[in-house]
Amino acid sequence: MANTNLANAKTAKNDEFYTQYADIQKEINAYLDYNPDVFRDKTVLLPCDDPEWSNFTKFFAQNFQLFGLKKLISTSYAPESKKYKMPYQPTLFETQQPYFNPDKTKTNGKIFVLERDITGDNRIDINDLEWQYLEGDGDFRSKEVTKLRDEADIIITNPPFSLFREFVAWLMDSEKLFVIIGSMNAITYKEVFPLIKDNKIWLGNGFQNGNAYFRIVNERDYADGVYDAETGLVKFRNCCWFTNIDHGRRHQPLRLMTMVENFKHSKHKEIRERKTYIHYENYNAIEIPYTDAIPSDYEGIMGVPTSFLDKYCPEQYEILGMCENLDLYSLKTKVYSSKECKEAYLKKFGKPGTYDLNASGVIMVDGQLEKVYQRILIRKKQ
Repeated sequence: MANTNLANAKTAKNDEFYTQYADIQKEINAYLDYNPDVFRDKTVLLPCDDPEWSNFTKFFAQNFQLFGLKKLISTSYAPESKKYKMPYQPTLFETQQPYFNPDKTKTNGKIFVLERDITGDNRIDINDLEWQYLEGDGDFRSKEVTKLRDEADIIITNPPFSLFREFVAWLMDSEKLFVIIGSMNAITYKEVFPLIKDNKIWLGNGFQNGNAYFRIVNERDYADGVYDAETGLVKFRNCCWFTNIDHGRRHQPLRLMTMVENFKHSKHKEIRERKTYIHYENYNAIEIPYTDAIPSDYEGIMGVPTSFLDKYCPEQYEILGMCENLDLYSLKTKVYSSKECKEAYLKKFGKPGTYDLNASGVIMVDGQLEKVYQRILIRKKQ
């Protein structure tokens, strides 16, 4: 149900989910543990919804000197430009400034910059943030914010899920380092997966126990267990960090059993009951339904769940492609005809229809063609 709520947010263009400080700290610390100087002398851009409330801005402002930052830039998006309108009240931080403008506060984005000690306390921190109105509404695709992107060394944010494809393209055009939050579903986007395959993007360190908690700006209906009225937080399990900055967990190889050991000791009953792994009907690969069921001694191609990427070690396995409709990676061994898809549907469901066998890996179960869930095709590195 949490995944459904993410999808609804995408459809409604209501993407204001504010990331928790602890989650940001956990993720950024993973990059610092791997390389303590990763942020030193760097300009960091945070193109977030609202720097005055953003924990990204607070976190990096408070750690400006500790990280050795050169400059911190944070931008906001104008309230009137948001697809999902709600009552807007400017903060005291803004209204108490002499250059406060009651019209621009609604129609213009804002830019916050931290790079010098303006309070005279011999330190640079959140109290030294300076701000002004942007010329435009703060849309990341604008020339104004794109210029800031080009100035920055590293871009970090939780972008609108509804614009994730565009945001990734905007990032890749810049060839800058980045850390962003997105839906796990984005792994399979045709604009994203090739970048993962070519090791231009990978998953970050991850949320605590796989749970991402976000603060929302307005209450809505959520499934039981998703929204906590006491904390004002929503919980999603389908979120992850995408990055091109190295971290240690990425280079930890999976500890796996051999094929024979899996058949004897796997915690998954359907694996223990087998004497061999199922081979796809339309790919020269075997079906691996669980990441921990990957046989360490298998040299051929395997179809694994997308969740494998959370534990992917590029020194251990190579990504060859994905089971998908268009055969973008030239790995299909069979393309089903329209007649075959209709026959498979009739046999499975007992009524006319089309079973899109070309959209995924296909296995034979009790004489019936069955599609499996989305699979990534990998092979052990030699």
